[in-house]
Amino acid sequence: MILPAYNEEISIGSMVHLTRSYADKVIVVDDGSLDRTADVARKAGAEVIVHEVNLGKGRALKTGFETALTLGADIIVTMDSDGQHNPAEIPKLVAPIVEGEAEVVNGSRYLYGLEKNTPAYRRIGQTILDGVTNLNSGLQITDSQSGFRAFAASTIGKFRFNAQGMAIESEMLTDAGNAGFRIKEVGIGVRYDVDCSTKRPVSHGLEVLLAVLKDMVRTYAVKMPKT
Repeated sequence: MILPAYNEEISIGSMVHLTRSYADKVIVVDDGSLDRTADVARKAGAEVIVHEVNLGKGRALKTGFETALTLGADIIVTMDSDGQHNPAEIPKLVAPIVEGEAEVVNGSRYLYGLEKNTPAYRRIGQTILDGVTNLNSGLQITDSQSGFRAFAASTIGKFRFNAQGMAIESEMLTDAGNAGFRIKEVGIGVRYDVDCSTKRPVSHGLEVLLAVLKDMVRTYAVKMPKT
């Protein structure tokens, strides 16, 4: 289990305690936090890796995956550290990999449609980001921005981990699609009342969209035959 974290001292302790019930190892990557995130995570029983400065979620995930591999992980689960995901749903994400049905599993908040209580700007933004991510990856994903995912350890070498911000979620789907991995989505719940993002949702969405579009240009440039 990998929990990338930045200034999450309030929620990280309970997240570590809860995930330890469903994972053999819990790895917290403290990405340059200015609070007590690392100390609280250690006391809760996590393996803690600290970035001295904030490097972004992509680098935090890369560090987490590399650490998980050194610890002998067969399946790696990622989850946000702010408490919006329910650790009790971890077995649901892991099952398709254990049963040989998929190499990557995406936890989707919108598998059965966008929730009616989701704010309008989130619905619009999510639809746009899903559309461009699916176009870039060749997939049909209903929640391209989910941070709750499971991966077979054998897939890790195909991920670039280039995106510095939240665009890493879309980038990883593009990499998974290009690698031909079997990808399955399972429905998950979410709590928006604990969303502690330091960025405004609209500006964050535009930032991710721009990053995905830039990645799309790079992807097509590589695929185009040279004359």
